[in-house]
Amino acid sequence: MIVILASIAVFLLGGLMFSADGYQKTVQLREAVNEQQEMNEQLRARNLALDAEVMNLKQGREAAEERARTDLGLIGENETFYQVVSVARDPN
Repeated sequence: MIVILASIAVFLLGGLMFSADGYQKTVQLREAVNEQQEMNEQLRARNLALDAEVMNLKQGREAAEERARTDLGLIGENETFYQVVSVARDPN
């Protein structure tokens, strides 16, 4: 009786260890979960930075003006815009 139970236990453990849905699949799934958690942390940090930028743009005029200057080329009322153009040299 003990030999039969031991052989059944070995058979079940072998199936668990070496089957496609066994231990290897569990290890792969754990690695996938860890990778996803790392990605989620990176995205969470990015989202926090974007939230802070949105709050800054909503509350502060200076931040919106700075963004307009860099992205849209805003020029203030009491400012003068100078554009420097380099002279093309004749290759001869």
